Amino acid sequence: MNMKEYVIEKTVGAPDWTKVSELQVDNVCWLPDAGVRMEQQICHDDEKIYVHQVAREKNIRAELTDKLGSICTDSCMEFFFSPVPEDGRYFNIELNLNGAIFLGFGHGRADSIRLIPEDHKKLFNIRTNKTADGWEIFYEIPLEFLHVFYPDYDFKSGRVIRANCFKCGDLTVQPHYMMWNETTSETPDFHRPQDFGRMIFA
Repeated sequence: MNMKEYVIEKTVGAPDWTKVSELQVDNVCWLPDAGVRMEQQICHDDEKIYVHQVAREKNIRAELTDKLGSICTDSCMEFFFSPVPEDGRYFNIELNLNGAIFLGFGHGRADSIRLIPEDHKKLFNIRTNKTADGWEIFYEIPLEFLHVFYPDYDFKSGRVIRANCFKCGDLTVQPHYMMWNETTSETPDFHRPQDFGRMIFA
């Protein structure tokens, strides 16, 4: 299995998304192709990682609004990333059209802890929109948030993280699973850091 790579480009000020390269979340797995498509863009400055996710999805399910919901049952876009691969822990950020979030941190499904920020929409500056053929999310991951877990962390040029991007919808009209870097699992499971791709800060 080939490990995909993506360069997290550096920006100054608000990102110009027309100039940020896309990655395609196009590995359809475990269920038949539901015709859903997803792209993700990522860039950074010295203080934040900026994320833009786009889903091309006709039948959007957006039922959950509270802090404790299982977001993957709705139409959901996800970003899993391990800031320090040798540490082994990773964050999983799962969002729906309402901006409801599942935010986890740990080595894997067995020991992952769910994090519940007091105001996650403000902390991550989450914005969502319906589009002509689906929906999109914009959000930010502040360096100060990462410092809670990795006090000396920075976005220095050449730093490598391990990451994967996912699209799912367990209770949508057409349930589906898609990912950027393909998995070796024969059953549905996104919590496989051994199957993450490589992302490199420019």
